[in-house]
Amino acid sequence: MGLRMLQVATSFRTEMSDPDSGRLWSLMESIRFCMLSNWNGPDVRSRPMAAVVRREEGAIYFLMDARRRKIEDIRKKPRVHLAFSHPGRQKYVSLQGSAEVSSDRVKINELWSIGAKVWWRTSDNPNICIVKVTPIEGEYWDSPHTWISNLNVAFGLLVGRHPYTGEHRRVTF
Repeated sequence: MGLRMLQVATSFRTEMSDPDSGRLWSLMESIRFCMLSNWNGPDVRSRPMAAVVRREEGAIYFLMDARRRKIEDIRKKPRVHLAFSHPGRQKYVSLQGSAEVSSDRVKINELWSIGAKVWWRTSDNPNICIVKVTPIEGEYWDSPHTWISNLNVAFGLLVGRHPYTGEHRRVTF
């Protein structure tokens, strides 16, 4: 066995019926937190963020503080990377996308959650903005639970073959 790779080239309209991109969206929805990486001048900076995944809109949203430098950095270089990880369940997503910053009050209210209250008391706070990430390309690794993976590795060592480590797919939007 081994990792099977498949490249799927689709537009957003057709990707919704593609099982590989559907699985990628499902994994992001189930993990919900990610590391958001963007260019910070000459360097890349990463930070943990709560993601609002909207498959039907083809976007991942983040509520952010408009006063932070990362907002200006994203405006200058809108290409970002998202890394979703649930190591206990052996589920991972790596996504490259194009980000845009908005102060759309209607959308901010729509995305508002109890978690956002920790950072801003109300959705009316003028310092809240939205970063919308539109996927360009992504990959996912969806492996069996840890103990099954360990058994596969042990079996692979025993018989001298590469173990089956789960599904790995690349999706281009």
